Amino acid sequence: MNDMLGSTAAASDPVADATEKSRRSLLWLVLPLVALALAILWLLTTDPLRSFRNGAPPVENLTFERTILSSAGISVLVRAGGSEPMTVAQVQVDDAYWQFTQDPPGPIARGATAWIRLPFPWVLGEAHAINIVTNTGATFGHEIAVAVPTPARDSLSLFHQGVLGAFVGLVPVAIGLMFYPALRGVGQGGMNFLLALTVGLLAFLFVDALEDALELAGEAAALFQGHVMVVLAATASFLLLMAVGRRHGAPAGLALATFIALGIGLHNLGEGLAIGAAFASGAAGLGTFLVIGFTLHNITEGIGIAAPILKKRPPLAAFVGLALLAGGPAVIGLWIGSLAFAPQWSALALAIGAGAILQVIVEVSFFLMRSSGTGLRALVAPGAMAGLAAGVGFMFLTAMLVKI
Repeated sequence: MNDMLGSTAAASDPVADATEKSRRSLLWLVLPLVALALAILWLLTTDPLRSFRNGAPPVENLTFERTILSSAGISVLVRAGGSEPMTVAQVQVDDAYWQFTQDPPGPIARGATAWIRLPFPWVLGEAHAINIVTNTGATFGHEIAVAVPTPARDSLSLFHQGVLGAFVGLVPVAIGLMFYPALRGVGQGGMNFLLALTVGLLAFLFVDALEDALELAGEAAALFQGHVMVVLAATASFLLLMAVGRRHGAPAGLALATFIALGIGLHNLGEGLAIGAAFASGAAGLGTFLVIGFTLHNITEGIGIAAPILKKRPPLAAFVGLALLAGGPAVIGLWIGSLAFAPQWSALALAIGAGAILQVIVEVSFFLMRSSGTGLRALVAPGAMAGLAAGVGFMFLTAMLVKI
């Protein structure tokens, strides 16, 4: 009898059953991977596609990602996106063939990059056209609209770019936060107006960031699937920040202000990338009026950050941190954009910023409904609608000063 009981207990041992189940699961996980590996091996060894080859050249695609103009000539960074490795055979500048060096040399694999260096005596302020000819005869063109020296990596140029980034992003946010003491005396109606104004300015930034991200994505190499990348990055950013923000319930007060500053900061990072790249490439000249326009355009961002903390008394360090979080990325973006710009990474930064801004729009809207005590009716109240219109309208009008 004891032997029979022992045998039954051993047969129904839960640990052994779990181990056996794990082994079966692992087997069913490995089996499809083995089948895939065998299929690829067969495809490579037997080459069944040879009957479809009719002598036509492979599909080729070349994207220009960066241009550097210096005393040594012109250097362009290109990325291959064809079905086969590409070989650069000749390079034309202004319809004349020029000697060139390639780094690294040899065929450029799909997704890989290479520097093409030309000892071309470019002319300051002039336009130049570059054509790259591959060994199959395909040509890929790139235009330098205005030839200007690419900023050098030295402390002086970085300092000047930092000053510009501060005026574009940091100074206006700090000025907007300085309205905090004057706004603390507003009643519930004024509070609802300011929160709705925050939603309005964030809604404008969301549309603006998404539009710029999609435009830059169209300039990136096809293999990055730019438009899909933008949608996926924005969605992932939104969902991730929603999950983080809701760990301890709906954010309010300083936590909500921090999320607003983060969303604006990510937007300013992408904006700084685009500005730095435009000025470095000579696509735009910098004027005092343009800097003033950026300052006016971004002042409302500071007011929006201050709105959720009007009934609190945060320490001075909190305001400094919020200003740096929202405006500081503009400095970083301008540095990166002027020295190492690539359209796909700028599009990615703007997409992440758009997702973060959408998360803040949702949270500020919920905060408005909770703080007013009237639920959904708070969003369509006259004061809220006026604030929403004021936020969008101010951002739209001031954007007219900075669009070039």
